[in-house]
Amino acid sequence: MAASGGTKAIVAALAANLTIAALKFIAYFLTRSSSMLAEAIHSVADSGNQILLLVGGKQAARQASPSHPFGYGRDRYIYAFIVSIVLFSVGGLFALYEAYHKWQDPHPIEGFWWWVPLAVLVGAIIAESFSLRTAIRESNPVRGGTGWVDFIRRSKSPELPVILLEDFGALLGLVFALFGVGLTLLTGNGLWDAAGTAMIGLLLVAIAAVLAIETKSLLLGESATRQHIRLIEEAIGAVDATRVIHLKTMHLGPEELLVAAKISVGRSDSGQEIARLIDAAEARIRDAVPIATMIYLEPDIYRSESVRPAARES
Repeated sequence: MAASGGTKAIVAALAANLTIAALKFIAYFLTRSSSMLAEAIHSVADSGNQILLLVGGKQAARQASPSHPFGYGRDRYIYAFIVSIVLFSVGGLFALYEAYHKWQDPHPIEGFWWWVPLAVLVGAIIAESFSLRTAIRESNPVRGGTGWVDFIRRSKSPELPVILLEDFGALLGLVFALFGVGLTLLTGNGLWDAAGTAMIGLLLVAIAAVLAIETKSLLLGESATRQHIRLIEEAIGAVDATRVIHLKTMHLGPEELLVAAKISVGRSDSGQEIARLIDAAEARIRDAVPIATMIYLEPDIYRSESVRPAARES
């Protein structure tokens, strides 16, 4: 399932980020490069984010309670939204502040340890590439034939899109840092280091904004995918006695779907027959869409003017 694949990708990214963060801090203390400091803080923020995603997954696994009868599945969305805030504030805004500070007081990278940032950045690029490859491999079975942009926009499981964007941003940020450090070493002008830091900050702010927008939509409550809605409609209408009059769906969590529908029954059906039709329709829906964990069906008499389209995914 998506959750297990997401956990594997999170753990791989966390292990890579903790190691890389330590190396970046060492490089910063040896050279005082603002790009290295921005990248070190970026790795710390990413590590914290991955811990938040793991905590969110554990919290979401709690059983429903009287105070939360629909369960805790949305905890995964809440923690993913917190990730976007951390990435924006701790990662993006700090990098922009450090870039401004370095621009005001530029200084070159000098001394015996000038080569350390280059070695750390090249090693970090290799490590992040492996982390991104793991995220891509774990995402492919879930993504299917969907394009990457649509997968990030439409995915109901927040972990994989978050890790994909974080790993991609980390890799691109390392390239920006290598650009800033490399040109600073070549020219002796610390303004290039400041420019690389600013590019990292703008990148992180942009990624945080995308994550916040997409996670906000999940928090508000997204409908089922078009494919799942079609399967539910077909399951209800599989027998002549029932058909969809009105259908609404909402994700309570990545693998928890609420289905509420008004379905037609015969005008002369007895209460016992109506109950049998509803039970049979519920069973067909669960067979067709296993994540439909909560189903509420209301019987009614079919009239052409009463039919309304199902709420579909935007």
